[in-house]
Amino acid sequence: MSGHYWISAPHSRRRERLRDALGLPGPSLTADAHRRLRGPYTAAGTLLREIAPEILRARPDLADRHYIELQQSTHELTPLVPPLVRGVQEQSSAGEISRYPARLHSLRVAHGLVEFLLAALPDVTDAPRTLVVTNVEHADVTDQEFLAVALRRIPAKLLTIVVCSGPEPLREPPGEVSVSLPDALAAYATPVTGPAEPGTEPDAAPSTGAGAPAEARRAARAFVDGDCVDDEPGPAAAYAALTPSERAALHERRAGELAERVEAGETSLRLGALPYHLLRGTDPVGAGVAAARRALDHCKYLGFYHVSAEISEAARAVLSAEEHPDTWWYFIREASACLAAGGRPDESAALQHEARTRTLSATHHMKLAYETGMLYARHYPPERRDEGLARAWVNQAISISDLLRDPDERAFFSVFNRNGLALVEVRAGRPDEALRLLDEGIERLDRELGLGKRSWHRTGLRYNRAQVNTMSGRLTEALEDYAEILAADEGFSDHYFNRGVILRKLGRAEEAIDEFTRTLRLEPPFPEAYYNRGDARLELGDAEGALADFDRALELEPGHPEASLGRAGILADLGDTSAALESVTGGLAEHPEHPYLLSLRGRLLAEEGDVSAAREALEAALRNDPELAEAWAVRAELAYLDGDLDLSVTDFDRAVALADRADFRFNRGVVHEAAGRYGEAAADFEVALAATGDPEARSHLDSCLRAAGQARA
Repeated sequence: MSGHYWISAPHSRRRERLRDALGLPGPSLTADAHRRLRGPYTAAGTLLREIAPEILRARPDLADRHYIELQQSTHELTPLVPPLVRGVQEQSSAGEISRYPARLHSLRVAHGLVEFLLAALPDVTDAPRTLVVTNVEHADVTDQEFLAVALRRIPAKLLTIVVCSGPEPLREPPGEVSVSLPDALAAYATPVTGPAEPGTEPDAAPSTGAGAPAEARRAARAFVDGDCVDDEPGPAAAYAALTPSERAALHERRAGELAERVEAGETSLRLGALPYHLLRGTDPVGAGVAAARRALDHCKYLGFYHVSAEISEAARAVLSAEEHPDTWWYFIREASACLAAGGRPDESAALQHEARTRTLSATHHMKLAYETGMLYARHYPPERRDEGLARAWVNQAISISDLLRDPDERAFFSVFNRNGLALVEVRAGRPDEALRLLDEGIERLDRELGLGKRSWHRTGLRYNRAQVNTMSGRLTEALEDYAEILAADEGFSDHYFNRGVILRKLGRAEEAIDEFTRTLRLEPPFPEAYYNRGDARLELGDAEGALADFDRALELEPGHPEASLGRAGILADLGDTSAALESVTGGLAEHPEHPYLLSLRGRLLAEEGDVSAAREALEAALRNDPELAEAWAVRAELAYLDGDLDLSVTDFDRAVALADRADFRFNRGVVHEAAGRYGEAAADFEVALAATGDPEARSHLDSCLRAAGQARA
């Protein structure tokens, strides 16, 4: 165990007593993680608001290094760090957004926050040495990711983390999980549990009517003033016994207090407690819905999709599709989009179906048809994607858009929906048709819409064209697309990352390294960028730089398969077989069926003399990828060492058929030579010599030619 703790017990008072008995290092800071308080990063933000301002004033280098994650997680820190580059957003009209972050963006933010703490805490003498995080079972996904990363990466001697939750097992959030908090607790925290104590069962709800005791009324008010997160039974029961109008009045009063704090600078309250109380106050449909919409727009823009979907559902609960059709539609559509982007396509599909049953609007049905098509084209897992259903739904969206009366709307949505059809064409293996649709869309928007209208979508079309050009091998054209995109949207890290990948394919490794470095300046710690930069450095012969980048990728994502493979390859080339095997083992722990890792494991074990285990690894590699030439070649070498020359040649034949490499040819030539097949051996050595100029290949070739001549004589 690492020295961190996980306390689980009924009711907060019991958990506090268990915590007090641990003898934790001080000073300590308690952060309530209940997402009702401040939404995303409720707990992380509490810690940062306490310590970051002083640190940033003393260490401006940390502000420059962590400006993205600090202001996205803790809005109050925005004035203390450099501003984000908005690009297209600054050119777009109200409500227009060019693109949204990837689902994994919040995990990258979590790593950035942890690295800020790792850099800052050692130099702060009065910084907390214990962080107690309560109500973790009610934490938003962003705080769960932060805690999971912090438990693994922050040593307890620097900051002891105490996670507190109720007695029930912590559940994973719905949808795809980026990093598991329950798994992190099991691996890095000592469990501390306690049963319920006598006298903690809920009493009967106290009366709070006209003649109710003042104590019960005070308890109900305190419950609301605490933003309704107290899990002790008495205050919740007192609140429940109030009349609806009494509850609304308490919520309205609390909302007024919170609004004053927002005006004073506590802007993160807008993402949690403020909309929560306004939606339960005296004007839920007006002030409540407006507050929810503001919170939703902020969270969705930053890629915090779970909390965005939750805010949407809370707003819909006070709305009627019949009485407030436009507002109701906005929230159900936003919830559907956020669920899809957050890896929850089935829930998104259910909301889309509900929306169809509640609207007769052609525009609404057009948008729903497009979004359902995107579920089948991209959001469902690969085994559930369906090109036919995706095409059918997108075609329906196109047919409706072509009938819209307003010419600007007709032009825009006709192009927008055909953009979706272009994705379907790519999935169907028809990139040329996809490019035709995108080119026609760009031309039509330029022709039919005024300058500056829908500028974000024009950029989006070019981005999609760049993607299709890349997939179809039109790499120069893709770079030209990205040049146009970056002229309008220079602050989006994906553009630089994608350019780096293209430049590597073009053999321009030095330029690719520059692009990956730019990516890392515009995005919190990003393992794929480190891996790709490392691989480009390795291509240029910079093994030391490559190893540093592979190590960095593995620090962010333990077991990253490509980084594990690259690191092991460097170590093997340096002669450190033991360390190389350790790297491979780390990768296989997370990806046990990865064929390349299994193949390298086989090669390394063979070099160590463990032939049986080597064969086992190679067989597993070939079961998972029968087309893996490297595994066939290593297996052929083992057969040669066993004296089975026929099997060795058979395996080398397969390797050469899959990848006609000079080293495979040379080694097959050695086997042919050993078997007395000098003509076949000479042919292989000749190919190897032509490719490499290797003097050893020349020596073997001459020897085989002499032997073949003697045999003929």
